[in-house]
Amino acid sequence: MSTAIIQCQQLNHVYSGKVALNDVNIELDSGEPIGLVGPNGAGKTTLLSILAGFLQPSSGTVRLFGYPPGAAQLNGMVSALPQDARLDPSFTLVEQLVFYARLQGYAKQQAILEAGRVLEAFALTEAADEKPGVLSHGMAKRASIAQAMIGKPTLVLLDEPTAGLDPVNVRTVRAIIAEQSSATTFIISSHDLAELDRLCLRILLLENGRMQTETRHLNEQQSVTRFITLQMESCPAQEVTAKLKALAGVLQVTNPQKNEFVVAYNAELQPTMDLQLMQCLQVNQWQYRQLNHGKTLEEKLFFSA
Repeated sequence: MSTAIIQCQQLNHVYSGKVALNDVNIELDSGEPIGLVGPNGAGKTTLLSILAGFLQPSSGTVRLFGYPPGAAQLNGMVSALPQDARLDPSFTLVEQLVFYARLQGYAKQQAILEAGRVLEAFALTEAADEKPGVLSHGMAKRASIAQAMIGKPTLVLLDEPTAGLDPVNVRTVRAIIAEQSSATTFIISSHDLAELDRLCLRILLLENGRMQTETRHLNEQQSVTRFITLQMESCPAQEVTAKLKALAGVLQVTNPQKNEFVVAYNAELQPTMDLQLMQCLQVNQWQYRQLNHGKTLEEKLFFSA
């Protein structure tokens, strides 16, 4: 019996003659957060809306935990946060969270306790009696995500959860998602590739309604050929490329953008490539900003051969 939490087979959706999803086939298991990326109009929001039960597909089959989206058996198991979700401006945070908990079948006292739990988890306890209109954008976003976590769902679908947030609030949301991931699987649609790179082991790429890529960060660690991404201060690019290529074990050096170098190397021949790179930089008195094992998510998805 399959343990997949999401299964899509030949999933299609058409809006007024325009194809939004085209034969999408995916099977996802529970675990670490899963990223969903793609250009505007790629079909990401449509896919999440179908998974949440907000839309019916034009054709194909979709199953969450073995049931169709919106099935009664999924009550309390699946939650979704649309990109532009807003809380009611007329009621306080705690009033709304208690209301949503009651909708999920909690008794009144249990609902109050559950509202308190998510307010604390999202660092919103002091704002419990405030109405959404007086909250900062970051607090309002956290409150919306808190609402999606009522009832400890097994699967949460988040559409652009960090859009428009400042770096401090982005970090807070990231930390909350990472902390909750031990019990909840998150599907996160976002244009922020750096955030997905930090949060997700598996990435899905949608383009023109088609699922183009499924990649796991761990794949690089299972291959003899590995990569290091080097962010440099201002430097002579041609000279840097030539010197790096001359190092033992290096297979290829690319310079995808200014002051950035991706070094492909044979991990069996040179298991300590990072130390060799550091020595090369020191000998040549080149300053660097950052050295990361692996490629950036942007490079993996959109620019790798």
